[in-house]
Amino acid sequence: MASNNLTVLNALDTARTQWYHVTAVIIAGMGFFTDAYDLFCITTVSKLLGRLYYYDPATHAPGKLPHPVNNWVVGVALVGTLTGQLVFGWLGDKLGRKKVYGLTLILMVICALCSGLSFGYSKKVVMGTLCFFRFWLGFGIGGDYPLSATIMSEYANKRTRGAFIAAVFAMQGVGIVFAGLVSMTVSKIFLMNYAGKAFNVDEVFSTEPEADYVWRIVLMLGALPALLTYYWRMKMPETGRYTAIIEGNAKQAALDMGKVLDIEIQAEGEKLAKFKAANEYPLLSNEFFMRHGLHLIGTMSTWFLLDIAFYSQNLTQKDIFPTMGLVSDAKSISALREMFETSRAMFVIALLGTFPGYWFTVFFIEKIGRFKIQLMGFFMMSVFMAIIGVKYDYLKTKDHKWTFAALYGLTFFFANFGPNSTTFVLPAELFPTRVRSTCHALSAASGKAGAMVSAFGVQQYTQDGNIHKIKKAMIFLAFTNMIGFCCTFLVTETKGRSLEEISGEDEQKDETQMKSTRPVSGHQDDGWD
Repeated sequence: MASNNLTVLNALDTARTQWYHVTAVIIAGMGFFTDAYDLFCITTVSKLLGRLYYYDPATHAPGKLPHPVNNWVVGVALVGTLTGQLVFGWLGDKLGRKKVYGLTLILMVICALCSGLSFGYSKKVVMGTLCFFRFWLGFGIGGDYPLSATIMSEYANKRTRGAFIAAVFAMQGVGIVFAGLVSMTVSKIFLMNYAGKAFNVDEVFSTEPEADYVWRIVLMLGALPALLTYYWRMKMPETGRYTAIIEGNAKQAALDMGKVLDIEIQAEGEKLAKFKAANEYPLLSNEFFMRHGLHLIGTMSTWFLLDIAFYSQNLTQKDIFPTMGLVSDAKSISALREMFETSRAMFVIALLGTFPGYWFTVFFIEKIGRFKIQLMGFFMMSVFMAIIGVKYDYLKTKDHKWTFAALYGLTFFFANFGPNSTTFVLPAELFPTRVRSTCHALSAASGKAGAMVSAFGVQQYTQDGNIHKIKKAMIFLAFTNMIGFCCTFLVTETKGRSLEEISGEDEQKDETQMKSTRPVSGHQDDGWD
């Protein structure tokens, strides 16, 4: 098929892996580092917020965020992320990947800082402003998903494209680790200087007054990595595929990519005109549905189902950690100590379970393929969650806490060496250039809809530590993973092929419907070109 393709696209597909590719991974990846830090650091501070603002002396129990408030504090950023994905994904196809790429970072910097400031003293004002700014923080984060994935896929060569896109996403794992590490460090520093007594010793001063600074500092530190990478993002040229295929400027595309790849590329105006004419069909057209409809259903459904499980694991950690024996009973410790222990447990689980899975995907995605990794991940997550659900009474005892922690960690490992990575990679490869960012945004937004099911639905079953409810939640999550396993068969393997071959853009208009774009079982196309 490559004979029908443009020289600039062939040059990108066959370019040797060089320092520029690594730079692109770092620049795009730092956005994902920030995204993960901002989304998951709220888990480490939400219990502290409850102690600070919702203590009621009449209850003789540590303050706790009411369920609706907790759901909004934790989940509102996800609502913003979903909205941002759709808006920025569409803008990425209309205005260009680069033009809106810096805007997402500016929004993240401003809103991370404002989340920490959360003006006012009364609980209603503080929680209200916190939710407001976290919505817009999520909005900026949302733009990073389609833009980073699309930019990386359009820069990469076809031999290492999957590994590079997965490496960008793997920075999410680093962000989650740092969310635990930074929260643990900040709370420990304050503990060393302002430690309060245990709640059962002194109810009022077990919540250290200085703790109000701690959660603000943790949230505001999320602005730092985004700020540091802004300059480098602005220096990245527009992708050659966007410049050539969407803007129709073959000369500029050849010039930009020639500089980047350090080669001379010939501009082909006439060939480009034919190429564009063969791919003018819009997203809402019968031709798109015939060519890519099942793929889009596949990427949207698998990401939706995956995120129900993935965010349930992350957002409910603080509720399950006491059961696993990783944190002390709230009444026996002070507020800052509780935050420190929650952060420490999150850090350990992320470092040993979450983090390695991402990088296993990076190293094996071009050997095993996206399809098989996704199937394996969904299946193994389902098995481990089913075991936790069925044996929860047995696992929650003190004697078996490490078995519980191991099973819980393995679900994270196979989420990331599995569908959490591949659902990010596949939408960046399966669809035509003209709608790639939008289709990735639709898939990612479906994922965030699943995350909202977790934040506003599944989390209801874990907040009170009710064993029966947690068992139900884990079995439900095992079931959603098995549905995800089945929905994976709607997508096809993409490794080793050019983006234009996968999407059918390099085929002529009069050729029969593209074989390469028809959804087939992944094992049918399992080798290199």
